[in-house]
Amino acid sequence: MEAKKILIIEDEKFIGELYKRALLQAGYMVTVAESGDKGLEEALTGNFDIILLDIMVPGILGVDILKKIKYEHPEIKSKIIIATNLEHDEETRKSIEKDADGYLIKAEITPVELAGFIDQIEI
Repeated sequence: MEAKKILIIEDEKFIGELYKRALLQAGYMVTVAESGDKGLEEALTGNFDIILLDIMVPGILGVDILKKIKYEHPEIKSKIIIATNLEHDEETRKSIEKDADGYLIKAEITPVELAGFIDQIEI
């Protein structure tokens, strides 16, 4: 079976690198985009099984990328997992979760646990 292709949209280089290393070790193919604009451009290629999406990235915000993919590009079948450290009120979080395929708090998950979480996602 071919390795899952993952796009990480994350502006913090250190976090992006940690996630990339853990996912590569777990056998995934990984691309990292450090801005919302670059991330959206990559996402719209449709080449990714999973998009790990930070909410606060420069350029286009993660929630806007999520909405663009879900509502303007339904042909993109990537699973979108929100990864954030932002505190959201219950209503905002539910609104984001409604459109996403998963929601993680970065401070609560190690890179190895992230790889395990991604292992569980059905493509």
